Amino acid sequence: MSEVSLRAYQFIDSLQPQLTAHICTTCRGYFPVPGVASLFVEIAPGMQIHRLLDRALKSTDVTPATLIVERAFGMLEVHHQDKGQVLAAGKAILEQLGAKEEDRLRPKVVSNTIIRAIEPYHAMILDKIRFGSMIEPGESLFIMETEPAAYVAFAANEAEKAAKVTLVDVTPFGAFGRLYLAGDESQIDSAAKAATEAIASISGVEKSSR
Repeated sequence: MSEVSLRAYQFIDSLQPQLTAHICTTCRGYFPVPGVASLFVEIAPGMQIHRLLDRALKSTDVTPATLIVERAFGMLEVHHQDKGQVLAAGKAILEQLGAKEEDRLRPKVVSNTIIRAIEPYHAMILDKIRFGSMIEPGESLFIMETEPAAYVAFAANEAEKAAKVTLVDVTPFGAFGRLYLAGDESQIDSAAKAATEAIASISGVEKSSR
């Protein structure tokens, strides 16, 4: 599949409870439970993601939660209690692509913002559009955007591990991935640090400027 580019490839060893619940709220596939291993893959062009999911399912016992096909990009998530099954699914996907994990794009943080002591009307708007938990007036809000989008799920998972925060929303597909976290100021600072470090830890090739 030389015509397909690997945008994101990210293994998550243990899905955290809030991220798991968010996936269950938004996915059209099969629900994960907290603690399972997970794999997010994003490619271009989008339609080829079906071939990759087919290869993963025929090669292993993983279960898919999410399959997104957009005009430009495709994204999938698969999970299993057995980390080995998820890693084997990833290997099968990479073999189908004729690629290695290090061929993925290196992610970048497009925006990284903390809004402290959010105003009531701002909280109301966010609560109308979120798929996760609600944000309360006076809490601090952390917003992150990543490119490629799928990596923002890893950032969300690591932030949830590191701090006592509320997952308001996460969108791991599209042109940019978006993450909204709420909580006390000190906890948001810790979550923001963990999310930023998570993205910085991912190796890969630099995106071409062409």
